[in-house]
Amino acid sequence: MAIVLGLPKGSLQDATFNMMKKAGFSVSCGSRSYIPSIDDPLIKCRLIRPQEISRYVELGLLDAGITGFDWIYENGSDVVEVSEMCYSKATSNPVRWVLAVPNDSEIKSVKDLQGKRIATEAVGLTKRYLEQHGVTAEVEFSWGATEVKAPELVDAIVELTETGSSLKANNLRILDTILTSTTRFIANKQAWATPEKRKKIEQIALLLQGALAAESRVLIKLNVAEKDLANVIKIVPALHSPTINKVFGDDNWFAVESVVEEKVVRDIIPELRAAGATGIIELPLNKVIF
Repeated sequence: MAIVLGLPKGSLQDATFNMMKKAGFSVSCGSRSYIPSIDDPLIKCRLIRPQEISRYVELGLLDAGITGFDWIYENGSDVVEVSEMCYSKATSNPVRWVLAVPNDSEIKSVKDLQGKRIATEAVGLTKRYLEQHGVTAEVEFSWGATEVKAPELVDAIVELTETGSSLKANNLRILDTILTSTTRFIANKQAWATPEKRKKIEQIALLLQGALAAESRVLIKLNVAEKDLANVIKIVPALHSPTINKVFGDDNWFAVESVVEEKVVRDIIPELRAAGATGIIELPLNKVIF
């Protein structure tokens, strides 16, 4: 029983296709096509704007999909959140919906927006935020290029940012963070209640999580003499503990391997070498399943 999977078109598309490949699924799509091909007969892919995916999943037009928590919240979608996936178009950090105004604006807080005009793509999110603060303002939908609309067209904007660089480039300053969002793998409730579909959805989720976990980790392998083994093991971090095996033909040497955080490798390799390790190899990983 094939499932229909919604993949995000736009800024997340390349990152999602790369992640799917590491998870073991080869996905490809022409520049003008909205129906990607995938090398799994139990998956049918549809390329859809992330703003719409949660609605289609809720309606059952998609069995599952990948979209941001912000759009689930914006649409008020009643779906199953299968897993959180911390990735975005540029980094693995969450993205933020922020309230921003021109650098020289007299607006200092949300209260100063009373009676003002705000442009945003997330109209529902912004209206809820204003209601929480007891502020009445005009919120208009922005079709794009939101940063350039202040101050000539609007007094403030609510915009999605990952690094804040685009806001700074357009002479805007952030007043407040309205919502922090990460990517989610979601499922339709009826599909989730169907054993065959749920099994496939859970398989995809497991492999995607494994691919994401591998993004920040590498495999290191090394050889070490028995006399230096204890000192080397003290340095080597591991998910649980390093794997140690005797080197064939020489009982005085051991082969050690471990999965470690990539960010620590540059610091521990010199330490390992100084402690007696040799033949140190660093290898990339596609998946790490916990």
